[in-house]
Amino acid sequence: MNRRGRVRRLDEARLAALVDEALTPSVLEQQAHLDDWPLASGSTAAELTAEIWDHALGDVARDILSRPSRQFRARLAELSFRLANGIGEPPRWLAGIVEVIHAGSLIVDDIQDRSLERRGAACAHLTHGLGRALNGANWMYFWALQMVERLEPDTPLVRERLYRVLIDAMARCHLGQSLDLSFAVWRLARADVNRLVATSTMLKTGALMELAARLGAIVGGAPAEREEALMRFGRRLGVGLQMLDDFGNLTAGSDGNAAKAREDLRNGTPTWPWALAAERLDASAFAALQAAARAVADSDDADSAQAHALAAQLRAAVGFEGRRRASRYLEKAFDDLRAAVDDRPEIALVAAEIRRLEVAYG
Repeated sequence: MNRRGRVRRLDEARLAALVDEALTPSVLEQQAHLDDWPLASGSTAAELTAEIWDHALGDVARDILSRPSRQFRARLAELSFRLANGIGEPPRWLAGIVEVIHAGSLIVDDIQDRSLERRGAACAHLTHGLGRALNGANWMYFWALQMVERLEPDTPLVRERLYRVLIDAMARCHLGQSLDLSFAVWRLARADVNRLVATSTMLKTGALMELAARLGAIVGGAPAEREEALMRFGRRLGVGLQMLDDFGNLTAGSDGNAAKAREDLRNGTPTWPWALAAERLDASAFAALQAAARAVADSDDADSAQAHALAAQLRAAVGFEGRRRASRYLEKAFDDLRAAVDDRPEIALVAAEIRRLEVAYG
């Protein structure tokens, strides 16, 4: 396959190495404006070492970024750059921006969901402490914004657009997360479940994947119509994969981690299986599932027999329709993208990526 038909992988070691560049002690010292410190030692003493900055911040970011991940947002950003007819290779910071935002959001999400494991190891707030983990995650959002200065083409107009779309996407993600955290499924009327799940998924998962596609389109110089097509594909890809993830979590964690498999059930989170169950079941049958969900949440055992029973009941209620609809949704998203950008080598990579992810999400 020709060079433009490849997508480079920003491996975990290279991604974690970006932390070293962001936390260069001499640069951070300049930002502190120590000349204004009233004691002379503030400006004359040796600068704080890299080890100090690592303990304060770098260890958290490097930890989550160095863990194995699928990096499909990074791949999508680079594929969008190519489909936008970007010149040369995608800037390395392009993939870094979306991966850093996503990794920071995972730390926050784990704190809010009281999770125990992430990407094969203990969650960051358990390893580094709640305060350091939360601060590190928040810093990663701002660090992603700072990365915009490293991108090319380095023009004020492009930078301004990138800042706007980044801020917009992160704000929408927080709107979606607020719905996830605020409404347990047993507190919702059956008629409201589908709308709430759709809104939270579109805002949270859809917006972040849309961002990955849009960044690649903007940096690649895509015209407005193509940028819109890539954005829509990214949004729909994120939603379709979230559907698969939600359905797969009824049997096992999407990363093979059984400890996370029934986390959504324990938290009462409204997800794709619940939306489908609300559509397919009558009022009394759905109410019985809601009562079971409340009992699971009240149980002291996160992986109790009640949780297993509820997962089995939801699987029986939706059958394989959850996976079938998600697959059809992704197929339609791909067909629409292909129609918008024509059949070209990168399209085969998009199709292969979708197949790989469908398998990964079980």
